[in-house]
Amino acid sequence: MLNSTEPQDDFSKQVPKNLITNVLYFIVNLASGLFLVPYFIDSLGVASYAMIPLATSFTAYVNLIMVSLNTSVSRPMTIELQRGEFKKANVTFNTALFGTLGIILLMLPIVVLLSYYSPSFFDVPSNQENSTRILFLGVIIAFLLRAWSSNLGVSIFAYNRLDLLNIISAINILVQVGLIILFFKLDSPNLAYIGLAYLIAAIVAFVLTLFFSHKISPQLTINIKDFCRIKANEIMGMGGWVIITQIGSLLFLQIDLIVVNKLFGTLAGGEYSIAFMWSSVLRTIAGVLISILTPVILTYYIKGRIEELINLSKSAIKLTGFALALPVGFICGFAPQLLLLWIGPEFVKLSPLMLIMLSHLVINLPVMLLFDINVAYNKVRTPGIVTFWMGVGNFLLEIILPFITGWGYYGVAVAGAIVLTLKNAFFIPWYATKVLGIPKTTFMSSMIPGALAVFIVTGLCRLISFLVPVSGLGTLIISGIVITIAYICGVWIFTKENAERQIILSMIPSAIRYKFKLEIKNSTK
Repeated sequence: MLNSTEPQDDFSKQVPKNLITNVLYFIVNLASGLFLVPYFIDSLGVASYAMIPLATSFTAYVNLIMVSLNTSVSRPMTIELQRGEFKKANVTFNTALFGTLGIILLMLPIVVLLSYYSPSFFDVPSNQENSTRILFLGVIIAFLLRAWSSNLGVSIFAYNRLDLLNIISAINILVQVGLIILFFKLDSPNLAYIGLAYLIAAIVAFVLTLFFSHKISPQLTINIKDFCRIKANEIMGMGGWVIITQIGSLLFLQIDLIVVNKLFGTLAGGEYSIAFMWSSVLRTIAGVLISILTPVILTYYIKGRIEELINLSKSAIKLTGFALALPVGFICGFAPQLLLLWIGPEFVKLSPLMLIMLSHLVINLPVMLLFDINVAYNKVRTPGIVTFWMGVGNFLLEIILPFITGWGYYGVAVAGAIVLTLKNAFFIPWYATKVLGIPKTTFMSSMIPGALAVFIVTGLCRLISFLVPVSGLGTLIISGIVITIAYICGVWIFTKENAERQIILSMIPSAIRYKFKLEIKNSTK
């Protein structure tokens, strides 16, 4: 049943499918990153490789309007579809679809100009100017197309069919990687082919999203006559503040690549991008876990089950922290070995940079779930203002700190860690409690277990590398398996009789639960 009348029923039946496909998407994303980074460095060089993460990060600035509009659309459309108000849902759907298309058409001339002048703004390797222009143009248009297709995907999200969205995203990545390798083999390594591959993959993803959207919600039909200016104003009212939030977030999450490139050059930007890739991987893991619960939180809000919403949010923050602590601790603990085996001995020097960029994420990423509460309650103005101005502060600190301390691009990473932690560890959980009308420290305690866990895992990995020389892939894999088994057993024991145990069980397919006689209790508390 696509649209369950009970949130818990939807949670227990659809979440395992969403989790499995989320994990598969993450594996595809991780594998492509691990493969492409050394592949690009070997075929293009570090300096040319630096243009690729710059182009993809630059799309975030162009794409922030689309993401913000989709966020503001998901709330009313989910409510309307959950209540069976299909006429209203069609108005919301078409208003968002054609309104976004209008914005994209207005942005295209700007995109062309940005792409054309990108070699003038960045330190582009010689003889790569035209290829860089095509790279930027292809990647940015691809992201705009994906953003527009996400309007179609809102209905899939509303019915909690994240498994389909994950399949589309995985196919998008596979097409990108396949085409890049094909183009490089048929001709020669060239930045322009990467932009072309991104664009073709986006077209494939758009067609798939259109197909699945119609299959899941045939009640929604594309009709420009359903465009409503009043509804557009409502969407923009909320979307405007979400845009402000997105701008602030980008000043936290993406600006450092540009700062490093402008202050320290293309080579430094390429080195920084290597460590940044692992940060992106961990953010993907957090997104995998949080996206599973986002539709459930919206449904709890729609049904007025606020106590369960609060309990689920607390447990989700704790579990996300536990889930992130293992990879964060492993990467930080074995950073020198990973860099040596992955891209070569000359990059082992980046292990302290990885520690700075990754260690704080176990605190900063789990609380992202709380923003869904702000969206559900339509309380996005204050977070938008705070995020924007702290993002500006982060940008200024990233420029000032390296020169005050002489730390180079390490100072950029330290500045980002400080300001992001101040925002996410204090303001975000406090504001969520204010929206819900509950004690200020409600979510604070849920952040502590993950922080302790990452400290333990990192220390254990460092101890193993000190006692046993981890110089080969086999030794690293065996060490990872041993640590993972011990860690999972520890978390399982720690969550005994807790609400977190019930959430973990609910994510296991029913056939497996039945075979091992694992019973889910009715209470979510």
